Amino acid sequence: MSFERLRDFGNHAAEAYGLVFTLPDDLREIYLKFGIDLAQGNGDGTWRLPVPARFVIDRQGIVRAVDADPDYTRRSEPARTVEILAGLRTSGEARS
Repeated sequence: MSFERLRDFGNHAAEAYGLVFTLPDDLREIYLKFGIDLAQGNGDGTWRLPVPARFVIDRQGIVRAVDADPDYTRRSEPARTVEILAGLRTSGEARS
């Protein structure tokens, strides 16, 4: 990909922006039934996940678009993010 991406191991950036939640006990049980040990996967013993989110930030550090919703079933279409990025490229805000 020709643009920078952030991978937030440990959820440090997400936590700084209030975008982290801890799975409740009933969901922990469901995860474990599917063989998903989030505490082990996180490597820190926590059952925390980031809120699903996408941010488009231009080269000047201005946030141009945000899509963040704790309900993982409600997400904007990736095509919308591509449109925003294309608009930035057209306006000269994105890297050529």
